[in-house]
Amino acid sequence: MKESSEGTQLDRIDSKILRQLQRDGRLSNSDLAKLVGVSPATCHRRTERLFREGYVRGVHADIDPKCIERGALVMVGVVLDRSTPESFAAFETAIRKLPFILDCHLVAGDFDYFLKIRVRDMADFNRLHGSQLIALPGVRQTRTFFVMKEVVDGAILDF
Repeated sequence: MKESSEGTQLDRIDSKILRQLQRDGRLSNSDLAKLVGVSPATCHRRTERLFREGYVRGVHADIDPKCIERGALVMVGVVLDRSTPESFAAFETAIRKLPFILDCHLVAGDFDYFLKIRVRDMADFNRLHGSQLIALPGVRQTRTFFVMKEVVDGAILDF
């Protein structure tokens, strides 16, 4: 397990707290304490430390994309025209400004980046692709993959 900035390592209780929060970030401190077998005060102190030390990056709602008309999931492989630190930096700066990008990962292999995008439908993606994606700095080529079925998405970390 990771060593914290205070020099402590995660113990069994810390791991239990993290696993429970990963399953349900809305648990009350009292309910969380019961689930992990410690007092509410101990649970609160440990949970605060886990947040402070960066083990928990945030808590958010898992919105059903279909309910907000973003049911189409698209993965896009991007190849840049140059493999230089400057071209990577320019691309990454620009991609962070696009609100429809859910994930962007620098990868090894045939592509430089993989993007995860949610859109209404193919026409919506076509519009974004033609007006914004191919206009990003340094983009030489994109390859689009429309997801036909989401088998596993947003799984919890196993530790």
